Amino acid sequence: MAAKARDCRARVVLTRRLAPSILEADLSMVDPPALSFDAGQWISVPFGPKNVRAYTIASTPRIGAAITLCADVAPGGVGSQWFASLAAGDEVSFKGPLGGFVFDRADERRPVFIAEEIGIVPIRSMLIDLDEAAVARPATLIQWAPSPENLAYHDDFVALARRRPGFVYHPVVAENAGDAQAWGGTRGSLLDAVVRSAPTDARIVYVAGGEATIKRVREMFVARGLERKAVRWERFW
Repeated sequence: MAAKARDCRARVVLTRRLAPSILEADLSMVDPPALSFDAGQWISVPFGPKNVRAYTIASTPRIGAAITLCADVAPGGVGSQWFASLAAGDEVSFKGPLGGFVFDRADERRPVFIAEEIGIVPIRSMLIDLDEAAVARPATLIQWAPSPENLAYHDDFVALARRRPGFVYHPVVAENAGDAQAWGGTRGSLLDAVVRSAPTDARIVYVAGGEATIKRVREMFVARGLERKAVRWERFW
């Protein structure tokens, strides 16, 4: 059963840049001393009485005494500015865990994970959590970013595909992304990649990204015969 959301405090230990506009922050829990959450969940940080921002937990639940948050700071709003300014020693107050975009291990259907840009964060948590738990479930990940340097966690997924034969990774970048010699992989749209690479025997879909992409992915799989509720989603914009 998912943990109930509560008010929490943590302290920043380390920050780092994963991509030109994507940052991570490692937090050490203060109160409670460990956060119980499910892979894929997020926290909310208040910036006023009616102004909060959500940040997805990129780490796995295995060590609840520390969590890693990941955010795209390109939008430049109050939340982006706050996240970009975080430094070691800063205290962070938040509420969590929140969200129902989580993987059900009891569900034996073959999953396909589809991530658009920063939507990779909850999916990364799910996949690494399954790997750490030695759950040998065949799965496919299709990840899209506008350029190769914005494929967050790309190296993690390449290593996971080598380590887990049942896991298949399809990274895709925009057609016009940089020099052709700098990226030898697939180019094009995320939806075209889904048409090409999503396994025909996938029976449950986890998609995270923009609202328009989520809608079109859902329509695509429903047209293939999946029920609408078999397409689970998390909207980032």
